Amino acid sequence: MSAPATSTAVRFQTVSRRFGAGEALVRAVDEVSFDIFDGEFFTMLGPSGSGKTTCLRMVAGFDQPTSGTIFLHGHDVSQLPPYERDVNTVFQDYALFPHMTVGENVGYGLMIKRVARAEREQRIKEALELVQLVGLDKRRPSQLSGGQRQRVALARALINRPRVLLLDEPLGALDLKLRQQVQVELKAIQRRLGITFVYVTHDQEEALTMSDRIAVFNRGRIEQIGPPEELYEQPATAFVAGFIGVSNLLSGEAAQAVSGSTHTITIRPEKISLSAPSIVPSANDAHISTRGRVADKIYLGMYSRYVVALDHGGELTVVEQNRGSGAPMPHPVFKPGDEVALTWSREHMREVL
Repeated sequence: MSAPATSTAVRFQTVSRRFGAGEALVRAVDEVSFDIFDGEFFTMLGPSGSGKTTCLRMVAGFDQPTSGTIFLHGHDVSQLPPYERDVNTVFQDYALFPHMTVGENVGYGLMIKRVARAEREQRIKEALELVQLVGLDKRRPSQLSGGQRQRVALARALINRPRVLLLDEPLGALDLKLRQQVQVELKAIQRRLGITFVYVTHDQEEALTMSDRIAVFNRGRIEQIGPPEELYEQPATAFVAGFIGVSNLLSGEAAQAVSGSTHTITIRPEKISLSAPSIVPSANDAHISTRGRVADKIYLGMYSRYVVALDHGGELTVVEQNRGSGAPMPHPVFKPGDEVALTWSREHMREVL
């Protein structure tokens, strides 16, 4: 079997992981193949049970594939134990030693490797500077905030200078505002170091914020791989359209009424414009127009979400920015029961499987 090119950090080659047998057989990962490139921030995104964490565990060596091959920088590591792989893992629960100081936690891996004290202390200092924890090396984990403990776990993983860093939902325990702050910091650290980050999450916003590419998992298989913009703007399947962001799906007669085809179509809520029925533009090669009635309106601060029941069946969700009456170009405000026209560009509508 030929090895992959060295520019590929991780390669899955028809990898499967099955548990149980007979009627109890579970295909956690089902013949998955993909590449992760050197220096890439690659995210495996999907709901619980989709196979993403199992893939991460197989890269780390905590689990072995039932079939197929996993390469790390061109070397088959499918059956190697974790300590023989040039990777480190950051977990959601941080797994810090409570009886050790921050500095001792960060330098623990170097101590096990019997790195000289002077070098160990220098690398601990550099790691703490990287994650903005200078001066906290003498504290215990219990004296830190959740965000600081997450940074300690990251510093402990990075101090070993792995070529691939695995992150298993590391921000899951943080509140929303702190999570958004650490997302930006994580991406900045990854860019500065230039090492490969393999990130697992079920949070689509997290994936869109940080990733160079995303693999969307569903039932042990990959639905689509691509940059965040591609997955959002050009979803290949109904699952991807619905899982990444909010998307409208129309099928059957409802789809035919607006597109001329019964194939399932998807259109993002922010791509649709609402107007009074009296000023609706005519449908043409570039635009689609249809009519409906507002079934619900939800005020969400920056914008309002409208649910519109279409005259020809089905419904569409539309979001409109709340610009207010004093804005240069204020949007009309509709209420439940109002008749409306909906218009969008044909290029923003896609057929999906």
